[in-house]
Amino acid sequence: MKKLLIASAVSAAFAAPTTALAQAARVPTLGQVLEASGVSLNGYIDAAYSWANKNVETGFSNRVFDSQNNSFALRQVGLMVSKQPKEGFGGLVNLTVGSDAQFIHSFPETGGPGASTFDITQGYGQYATGSLTLMAGKFVTLSGTEVIWSPSNTTFSRSMLFGAVPFTHTGVRASYALGDQLTLYGGINNGWDQLTDGNRGKTVELGAAYTPIKPLSLYFSGYSGKESAGGVTGTGPQDTRNSFDFVATWSITNAMSLGGEILYVAQDRPTGGAAKVNGAAVYFTYLFTPQWRIVTRGELFDDKQNFRGAPGVTAGSGVKYTELTVAGSYMPNSSIELRAEVRGDRADEAVFIDSDGSTGKSLQSVALQGIYKF
Repeated sequence: MKKLLIASAVSAAFAAPTTALAQAARVPTLGQVLEASGVSLNGYIDAAYSWANKNVETGFSNRVFDSQNNSFALRQVGLMVSKQPKEGFGGLVNLTVGSDAQFIHSFPETGGPGASTFDITQGYGQYATGSLTLMAGKFVTLSGTEVIWSPSNTTFSRSMLFGAVPFTHTGVRASYALGDQLTLYGGINNGWDQLTDGNRGKTVELGAAYTPIKPLSLYFSGYSGKESAGGVTGTGPQDTRNSFDFVATWSITNAMSLGGEILYVAQDRPTGGAAKVNGAAVYFTYLFTPQWRIVTRGELFDDKQNFRGAPGVTAGSGVKYTELTVAGSYMPNSSIELRAEVRGDRADEAVFIDSDGSTGKSLQSVALQGIYKF
């Protein structure tokens, strides 16, 4: 009898952890709960080291985010939570934390070095019914090839064209899908990067995404509305700003793609005339293997009336820029991407300032970047 009791106790001792594990296995994970409820949660960590041969911290730079002379940086921690059903109500919240967040703030918050490293980049509600989707809140712009969300870009640095279009808009937007090939966009918002409007006028947006054949994608966007002629959101005299952006992407093979962008921006001045910006960019991407990729980007950028405020330029004159970037990526798995980049910029005026105060017509930089996606 005693042996029977001991055997029963031992069996119960071994069975208890097994039972507990079985019960734990039945408890759903957070991911399973979110998936079952239709909520998507994803994000990334973007850290990098960058070096430049000119003073891009306090001197003039034609770039947006890579503003470090010789520094490590936590560029972005991005988080996106969304529920976007094909029918009914949904929404999306996108947060950006890190050094890049300083430059994408919407008016009335000021941007630039020293600004807050936290930004609510997007936050909107939506309603979808059939082919129509309506959005209200703050959302990213329709313009441009490159985006704020780091994993969706193929290079460390952003193009000059990226800095010549808005980051976000606050207002309403509608999209309507005319079959699988064509989607139209239209909306009204406060203007370029304005959480609250800097004037009484509103900006109109129009856009279209067209895929005539499977390998080719075409995108068009246009904006028109009152903006500050001084180039600073919410300050200075207001007049009409028009922008038109065209993007094309052609997947030549599964391993090779070619992209292009053309941008035109015109800012009317209350005293007459207009400040105009023209630009074009070409992208070539090649996948050697699913893990290894190389990207080349070339740009032409013509700031006809020095709208971007390069130093030492005669009033009324402009500056022409060229840029060439080569970037390589290694992706050991779906969560990790390691990048290395070399970039060179040239201007037809000596607008780049060195640490000793001298100026030059060229700017070179190198960067190493790591992105972890979750």
